[in-house]
Order: sequence, then structure tokens, then C-alpha cells
Amino acid sequence: MHQTLTLRRETWLLLSLAGIQFTHIMDFMIMMPLGPQFTQIFQITDAQFGFLVSAYTLAAGVSGLLASLYIDRFGRKRLLLVMYTMFAVATLACGLAHTYGTLMLARIAAGVFGGVLSALVQTIVADIVPFERRGKAMGIVMSAFSVATVAGVPSGLFLAAHFDWHMPFFVIAGVSLCLAAIAGLSMPVLTDHLGRSDRPSPIGGIVQTLREPNHQKAFAFSALLMFAGFTIIPYITLYTTANAALTMQQVPYIYLCGGAATLLTAPFFGRLTDTRGKVWTYRVMAFATALAIPAVTLSASLPLWGLLAVTTMFFVCMTGRMIPGMAVITSAANPQMRGTFMALNSSVQSAAMGAAAFVGGLLISRDTQGMLSHYWMGAIVGMVASFCAIWLVGKLHLHGQVKK
Repeated sequence: MHQTLTLRRETWLLLSLAGIQFTHIMDFMIMMPLGPQFTQIFQITDAQFGFLVSAYTLAAGVSGLLASLYIDRFGRKRLLLVMYTMFAVATLACGLAHTYGTLMLARIAAGVFGGVLSALVQTIVADIVPFERRGKAMGIVMSAFSVATVAGVPSGLFLAAHFDWHMPFFVIAGVSLCLAAIAGLSMPVLTDHLGRSDRPSPIGGIVQTLREPNHQKAFAFSALLMFAGFTIIPYITLYTTANAALTMQQVPYIYLCGGAATLLTAPFFGRLTDTRGKVWTYRVMAFATALAIPAVTLSASLPLWGLLAVTTMFFVCMTGRMIPGMAVITSAANPQMRGTFMALNSSVQSAAMGAAAFVGGLLISRDTQGMLSHYWMGAIVGMVASFCAIWLVGKLHLHGQVKK
């Protein structure tokens, strides 16, 4: 099911979706480098901060599950604009929060609407872009992660340092509202999926989607894809400031270098996904990621340039596997059930990210000198998840793939 667009209009649509993804990712990512500030301002433990991160993703998981009831019953554009506007309001509420409890509630609200956004963006890409160009399309949309790290996170930290931690959320909310207006003017209606004559009931659609064996394998793969990195990602700033003695002024270099490198390499991985194959590219990059994960947790003794080299390689590998990984997941969905599948998949991914962050928070502790201990245990968990995903990806059937 593909709505025919010219390549030029398709590119503009993908850029619009990348902009929406940018703010959604930025809203999630800005929490992690602000971790040291939150633990001091609210007088909370590292585990409580981990729960603040995981609450967002767990709320997104529940939201994605509920979205599977209605996502295929509305036009993609209309639903995207409504949810995106509500996401901007929830992010504004984060900036207005003044206690740990109110910030937690605002993060849950942001997760509720943000979880649906991720599913909608991925569904629209799969609806619009044919299988043979989907890797490149995912490269464009996934570049939002790179832009968020290279420009968004350092800018957010700059605003937090020169104003306070509230300011980044105000800016994200304002940018989101502007992008919503632009998307409303530039995005096509996208209602082709509403013409299905044999549409099941909402519950029946979920049951039908969940009962398909290929979907079950894809959900398991998707969960492993997220779990492999998020046992350590939320705690990178805490680790580098406590164990590697980085100052808060030096922390943005981690995201600046990592984001710049992934911004340059994402188009390459997108082309590689289309030319060498989605499964092959994923396996190569997932193996590289499995090696980069423990390197991050053992990098505290390195000089600054060595630490930046390790974290930059980690970000490159993570993005390099996410591009073919998401192309695999969208292609594993039965086109007739894609909206419901992607909503459920968003729920699975968010739940996996939240669970991974929670597990990572339980594994780490502080010694008498205030340094993070047992961070490497999160890396072991991530490596196991990565190798399991490398095995499982070969078991998936990809719709649209030409048999050779």
C-alpha cells in the first residue's frame, strides 16, 4: 500500500517527519545529560532518576498499546497533527514543573503522546516509500537522532547552564508547535488505508496482528533492539562526570562528537541497507555495537580524546544498526495491518527501553567516593540482547523483498 508521490515531494515529506522525530527524540534525550542536575536539585538517587527516564518510555508503551485500537481508523495526517500538538503541550508542562512529582507527571504525559508519534512516523514512511528505497528513507528520518545529538543536546545544555533546566523544555515545545504548523501545510492527507473493506473491529485487529507468527518474532526482535543499548545510555553522563571527572561544560562534547559522526555516517548506512540488504547490514552493525557497549563502561581511565573516541564510535554503531533494524521491522509488518502493528511495536520498544533503563538503574550503585560501580554489568546485559537480536533477525519474513 503506497500512495504515489514524486521523489521531490517524498523527500520533503521525509524531512518533515525527520523534524517531528527531532523534537520527539530531543525531548527524551535532554533528560539524560541533565541527570546530575536533577539528582542534586530534587535530592533523588540514581535509581530514582532512572525511573524518571523509564516513566516516559513506559507511558509511551501503554500509549502505543492503546493507539493500536484506533491508529488505522483515522487519516495519518490528522492523527499526527493532533498528537504532536498535545506532545508540545506536555513538553511545555515539563518546563513548568518545579518538583520531582510534577515533573514525573509531565514526563508521563509527554510519553503518552510521544509514543504515538513514533509509531505514526514509522507507519507513514512504510506507507509512502517502496521496499527498495526504505533503507535510504529510514536514514533520512533517523538522521533526526544525529541532529538532536549534534545540535539539540548541546544547545539544551547551553540553555540549562545559562538559564535553568526549565528552558530546554520551553524551546522544544515552541519548536514543536512551529513544526506542527509546517506539517499541516506541507503533508498530504494520507487516507488510502481507510479504504479497506474487510476491516476488523479494534480488538479484532489487535488479536489478528498479534496472532501472526512473523509479527511475534518482529516484536521480540524490536524489544531486543532497544534493550541492547538502554541499560547504559541513560547513565553515560552520570558515569563520565563521576568516574571520568568530566565537567558539565565538557559533557556536551560527547553528544557533539557523536552526533556529528552519526550525521555523516547515517546516509551511508541507509544506502548500505538498500544495496547489501537489511539483514546483512543489521548483523554487521549489531556485532560492532556489541563490542562498543562494554567499551563505554570501561572508558573512565582514558584521556578526554580517548573517551570521546569510544563514545563517538558507540553512537555511530548504535545509529548504524537502528537504520537497517527499523527498515527490517517496518518490512516485517503485514501491509494490511501496518498501522496497528507499528502502534504495538512502539509500545514494545518503549516498554523495552523503560525496562532496560530501570534494570540499568538497579545494577549500578555508588561507592564511598561517589563513583558509579557495576556499570559494566549493564553492558553485559546489553551484549546478550544484541547477540540474541543478531540470531532472531534471520528468522523474519520481509514483505516486499524480492526472492533471489
